[in-house]
Amino acid sequence: MKSSVALIGFMGTGKTAAGRVLAARLGREFVELDALIELRAGKRIPDIFRDAGETAFRELEIAAVKEAAGRKRAVIACGGGIVLNRINIDRLSQECVIVCLTASPAAILERTAGDHNRPLLDAADRLSRITGMLKQRRPYYEQAAEVTVNTTRLTVDEVVDEVVRRLKEHDSFDF
Repeated sequence: MKSSVALIGFMGTGKTAAGRVLAARLGREFVELDALIELRAGKRIPDIFRDAGETAFRELEIAAVKEAAGRKRAVIACGGGIVLNRINIDRLSQECVIVCLTASPAAILERTAGDHNRPLLDAADRLSRITGMLKQRRPYYEQAAEVTVNTTRLTVDEVVDEVVRRLKEHDSFDF
């Protein structure tokens, strides 16, 4: 039985917001992978990208996944690119039910509009950038997910309600 949940999905789909509420509701520890990376690196994510590049960030991400996946009874909010390295998904799937949160490109654009700490969305046409990245990553999300919840029209509480409902239907999750 798996006692942890890993939330995956594109940036702006609600992983952190829903993850905090889900962890509280399930009585689990909440782990935000990006915050763990920043803590271990001693730098903010945009600074890691700027100073060392995406490859270096992904290496830090692998180490953070290893650390987070080793925790029992946790809700882990993963960064949007977690699926780009199979080792991350393999490690998470050993201990966690992997839940993918999705949203429409327009909803993602709206949710990330005021956030300038998203280095991968640093583009003149953010909607095109989001659409292109979603197209590239969608097969990875679909392959990794055991449960998928579309958050486009849902509040955070509604997302959590749906995730809990789906976890109750999942044979390998230990409440």
